[in-house]
Amino acid sequence: MTQEAHVTQGPLTTEAGAPVADNQNSETAGVGGPVLVQDQLLLEKLAHFNRERVPERVVHARGAGAYGTFTVTADVTQYTRAAFLSEVGKQTEVFLRFSTVAGNLGAADAVRDPRGFALKFYTEEGNYDLVGNNTPVFFIKDAIKFPDFIHTQKRDPYTGSQEADNVWDFWSLSPESTHQVTWLFGDRGIPASYRHMNGYGSHTFQWNNEAGEVFWVKYHFKTDQGIKNLTAEEAEILAGKDPDSHQRDLREAIERGEFPTWTVQVQIMPAADAATYRFNPFDLTKVWPHEDYPPIEIGKLELNRNPRSVFAEVEQSIFSPAHFVPGIGPSPDKMLQGRLFAYGDAHRYRVGINADQLPVNRPHATEARTNSRDGFLYDGRHGGAKNYEPNSFGGPAQTGRALWQPFDGFTAGTGNHPAPVHAEDNDFVQAGNLYRLMSEDERERLINNLAGALSQVSREEIVERAIDNFRQADADFGKRLEAAVQALRG
Repeated sequence: MTQEAHVTQGPLTTEAGAPVADNQNSETAGVGGPVLVQDQLLLEKLAHFNRERVPERVVHARGAGAYGTFTVTADVTQYTRAAFLSEVGKQTEVFLRFSTVAGNLGAADAVRDPRGFALKFYTEEGNYDLVGNNTPVFFIKDAIKFPDFIHTQKRDPYTGSQEADNVWDFWSLSPESTHQVTWLFGDRGIPASYRHMNGYGSHTFQWNNEAGEVFWVKYHFKTDQGIKNLTAEEAEILAGKDPDSHQRDLREAIERGEFPTWTVQVQIMPAADAATYRFNPFDLTKVWPHEDYPPIEIGKLELNRNPRSVFAEVEQSIFSPAHFVPGIGPSPDKMLQGRLFAYGDAHRYRVGINADQLPVNRPHATEARTNSRDGFLYDGRHGGAKNYEPNSFGGPAQTGRALWQPFDGFTAGTGNHPAPVHAEDNDFVQAGNLYRLMSEDERERLINNLAGALSQVSREEIVERAIDNFRQADADFGKRLEAAVQALRG
């Protein structure tokens, strides 16, 4: 371990700072007698120990993180007024948390699962959180289905295990998942390490410039270490031998001075293009083809410092898609809109109402000036300042300028509306395109991975429905998968 430990000189103390006389023996009523309730050190240690875990994340519980820098490499001021993107060469401190999605805190790293790619920029205008994955798409397009989807990936309420029937029943009944499932069961479904995978903002976001012009953007983080993946067989062995493989790899690479880097790119769509684009550009189950909107390099991301405390800085780190800065905002993406609420709410439950002011989460390049007070973890940072606005005592005041531009063109009545339909909206086209982009070896591994998973499903109608989704994406895809599943099921 090369990270220098923080050591405080002086005697061991209680939480209140009183010196500890004996940390080896609890206080008893004579030699061999019962323990006394007056031994407050014993009670303090046991009570703290009972409470030293916060509730784990419902999703993305298993994770690792590191600090680093983002450096601007291209002028993007014509697209956004964000200060941290204002000039070439400008550097911003970042914290990045990688994670698996479905596994609990004690799960293995080397499993077939999307990887979270949550990035916090500590900018001078406040923290900007970009909470994405290592895939450019997702399983569903509306946040109202997210609890249902995650319930299928977690342990069954009766068996206590993850059940293939639940997983494939939902996927087969949700054709929009076909594209992401094709990603997941392809070669990139099990990255060899966190350093050897790409990251994506996944959602569509708004950029706006000083003139108020609006652009829709998608973020890409392309690994400079090269894409490396594990086969299902390699992953099964590694997960058993070293459940901490990905966390260990990231930490030890940084300790060696082999700092991982990513080239940061964006796709940029003028706002006027969105209404008539061939499919809904805010649909999280779809990518924007590069021939339509070529990725433009804008920066370089480097990770170069490990956290001192995994609990304080990785477990208690929080990320919210609602943390925007001037010049950047949301889009009408229905999944993103749901996440704007859900992530902050999860953190308030899991870590506490003042989680944003923990060292890893609070702004590093500016300060938070709010009228919020009290609650768990409150540190008294406001002193005796007034806690209302407006006030005549020099308190913080509003700027009058929104972070992002309003959305135009939404005049229909309220209701439970599906997303608007564009000319080429389809749940299967992009999954088929992805399949056809693969080499023959990649297709063979994809078919084998899918067949292995589908063969565990007990109900034939679920299997048939799932295969039919892939058949609609590509006839050869479905035909080969059907044959492979039949061979495994006898």
